[in-house]
Amino acid sequence: MHEKFSHEVRPGGPGSRCRHRHWSGRQFGRGGPRARRGDVRAAVLALLADRPMHGYEMIQELEQRTGGLWRPSAGSIYPTLQLLEDEGLIKGEESEGKRRFELTPEGREQDEARQGPLPWETVTAGVDPQQIQLRRSFHQLRAAARQVAEAGDESQATRVRELLDETRRKIYAILAEAD
Repeated sequence: MHEKFSHEVRPGGPGSRCRHRHWSGRQFGRGGPRARRGDVRAAVLALLADRPMHGYEMIQELEQRTGGLWRPSAGSIYPTLQLLEDEGLIKGEESEGKRRFELTPEGREQDEARQGPLPWETVTAGVDPQQIQLRRSFHQLRAAARQVAEAGDESQATRVRELLDETRRKIYAILAEAD
C-alpha cells in the first residue's frame, strides 16, 4: 500500500477488531489520536477561556482546530465537564435547551497558569499542514456524499457515484505518476 495512508489489521491477524489508521506515519485509533484525560481537561479550560460553549460545540471546535486529527468523544468531554464543574472551575447554565459552560474565576486562574502549547497545538505538532488539508478535504467530500445518499434522489445518487468513481481513478493515476 502507499505509505501516506494505509489500513492495517494489528495483533490478532485477520478478523481482529483492533484496527488502526496510519496517516503520514502517525498512528490513530477511530476518529483520531487518543488524548490523555489531562489534555481533554486542559483543552476544555482553554476553549472556555475564549467563550462559553456547550459540550458538542467543544467537540466540533477541537476537531476544527486540529484539522480533523482530534475529535474527542462525548464519553471524554462530558465526564470532564462534570469533573471541572464539581471542582468549581466551570459553571453550566441552561440556555436554549442546551447546557452552556463558562469558566469561573478559579477556572480562569488555572487556565492562565497553564504552560506550554495549547492542547490542540500538541496534537498537530509535527504533522505536515498539507496532510491536514488533504484529510480535511476528504472529510468534507465524505460529508457531501453522505448528504446525497440521505437526501438526494436516484438520479443525483447515480451522478455522484459516477463522479466519485472517476475521482478515485484520477487519484490512482496521480499516485502512478513518476516522482
